[in-house]
Amino acid sequence: MGFSCNGVGLILVSFLMVVASAAGNFYQNFDLTWGGQRAKIFNGGQLLSLSLDKVSGSGFQSKREYLFGRIDMQLKLVAGDSAGTVTAYYLSSQGPTHDEIDFEFLGNVSGQPYILHTNVFTQGKGNREQQFYLWFDPTRNFHTYSIIWKPQQIIFLVDNTPIRVFKNSEHLGVPFPKYQPMRIYSSLWNADDWATRGGLVKTDWAKAPFTAYYRNFNAVPCSSCGPKSASSISDAAWQANDELDAFSRRRLRWVQKYFMIYNYCTDLKRFPQGTPSECRHR
Repeated sequence: MGFSCNGVGLILVSFLMVVASAAGNFYQNFDLTWGGQRAKIFNGGQLLSLSLDKVSGSGFQSKREYLFGRIDMQLKLVAGDSAGTVTAYYLSSQGPTHDEIDFEFLGNVSGQPYILHTNVFTQGKGNREQQFYLWFDPTRNFHTYSIIWKPQQIIFLVDNTPIRVFKNSEHLGVPFPKYQPMRIYSSLWNADDWATRGGLVKTDWAKAPFTAYYRNFNAVPCSSCGPKSASSISDAAWQANDELDAFSRRRLRWVQKYFMIYNYCTDLKRFPQGTPSECRHR
């Protein structure tokens, strides 16, 4: 849809070949799927843009599917008054029991911060939202948004800083997305019925078209993400013990303390009978 730490694993020659083959241009890796000329690939395939106007939004999807790996994409979000717009970047399978791993960027009026909305769907069910403000203006420059997806856990990262970890809790009866390959999708669309202050602020079409930009896509597939293969990946977030190192845990706590604005695991009004099992046994 690696950050600077100690404990970096060995880099195998075969791993480098996978990285080199996975990092291509947008022509090679993606199809423009809807929105007509509002979706564009240019600069020789190195840059992609999605636009939204009053007629339609636009979107793209990856040519291939992935089952575990690390996905990186650099985005520069819609600038100015982006209220009512949503830029979605996510992994998803298909069907009524689909799995999905979401980044969604909820626009706002000029001068107000974007909201980064994250969610995890398993077997067609989501309701695992966490939301964050960002510690920078995501419209001024490109920033890297990453998903590390392993059988043991999912890590969401912004500029290589972990913001969320969703662990496999199958032992508690909680489904985990690990059986369905997923494609990468992105779209820019109008959601002014809910996106900004619950739909109170509507899209200002006088500011259209709204445009987001993408570059530097990279995908590192993992065909067998057991402890042995994990040690071959040069990223402290993907170590043999499947845990973040001490520096990364501190960064995660920093983000969640100062920038998290919603966590389904603490929403007792939403779950009056008790929060979901994965929340109580973290």
